[in-house]
Amino acid sequence: MLNLYKKNLSIDNERLLSFAHKYQNEYLNNLPFPHIIIDNFLPLNIANHLEKHFPSKDEQSFAMQDNDHQSLKIGRTQDKKFKNIRSDLVHFLNELNGIHFIDFLEQLTKIRGLIPDPHFKGAAFHQTLPKGKLDIHVDFNFDKKRHLYRRINVLLYLNKKWEDNYGGHLELWDHSTKTCHKKVLPLFNRCVIFSTSSNSYHGHPLPLSCPTNRTRKSIATYYYTVEPGPNMSETPHSTIWIN
Repeated sequence: MLNLYKKNLSIDNERLLSFAHKYQNEYLNNLPFPHIIIDNFLPLNIANHLEKHFPSKDEQSFAMQDNDHQSLKIGRTQDKKFKNIRSDLVHFLNELNGIHFIDFLEQLTKIRGLIPDPHFKGAAFHQTLPKGKLDIHVDFNFDKKRHLYRRINVLLYLNKKWEDNYGGHLELWDHSTKTCHKKVLPLFNRCVIFSTSSNSYHGHPLPLSCPTNRTRKSIATYYYTVEPGPNMSETPHSTIWIN
């Protein structure tokens, strides 16, 4: 079992392994690039706990990450680490870097030798404010600090009663950047996992139209390997925007 928090909350390892067995073929064959959408990903008590105690948008360790392509998005800043963030939430993040979760990802994706990121570079807690957006892009492909190639994104959404007209759909685009293959509403306890490459174009490019008292909340973790994957440039690059 993965022991979470000081409460008696846990993730059942068998639950993860059953997901890997159930979804592996679909993951590998999904278009426009390998991915899977898993609803009810966490036991409900854990998901409720994460949603209830998700850091406020006013938390001091968050900063706005505005640019022309990414507006009204806030994330935990690297320099402040997890200052003022609840220890049980930090522990949950560390569990996503743990051996059982890595085993699950390797079985699901068939990518061996996955390495988690203890620094949570660009990851951890994300929120997008009303009218915010994230243009279609390919992620940075290389962690220069550790000399590792980025291979997997895990996105866990924590938005209760999120309506379709609020927007914020995660869009998955093909390598030509001309066709959106899939739109994924960021619903509560929905997990999206996908392989990152030079062709894994994604984002939520339409401004959020959610109520002013709501934000689009997610937890993100990224995973790496020593060698680059297929369809991946070996030349390090930062985020590549197409809009």
